[in-house]
Amino acid sequence: MKRLQLEHALRAAKEITGQTEFVVIGSCSILGQFPDAPSELTDLTKDIDIYPRDRPEFSEVLNTIGVGSPFAITHGFAVDPVGPETALLPKEWEKRLVKVCNENTSGAIGWCLEVHDVAVAKLAVGRPKDLEFIEGIIRHKLANP
Repeated sequence: MKRLQLEHALRAAKEITGQTEFVVIGSCSILGQFPDAPSELTDLTKDIDIYPRDRPEFSEVLNTIGVGSPFAITHGFAVDPVGPETALLPKEWEKRLVKVCNENTSGAIGWCLEVHDVAVAKLAVGRPKDLEFIEGIIRHKLANP
């Protein structure tokens, strides 16, 4: 996953939902804080976990650009519609969100988790790929253990 793909997903999500602000959780959220994050970290997934910030109930509409969709087949990545309850996050995580908004997002705003908040969410799940991600962000000095 690359930053341009995240920006493309935000554009498409805006078009589909009519919403302009989205919360990005999961591995791809580090692309907010680290646009050129090492591919070893960003290639662990081919989907972007997002939900509309103000209308999370619109999340299901994003299945039209989800796994197996024509969008995913064409572009090589998909959007995974999630909700605010998807990740277990530390207190005040919303105050640390990293904003992604530029000409490539066509006015859509992606609010990405700060790297330490991503690590907490990954630790809470504890799958091998999540632990591998955490090891990677520490090895690349993107987070303070």
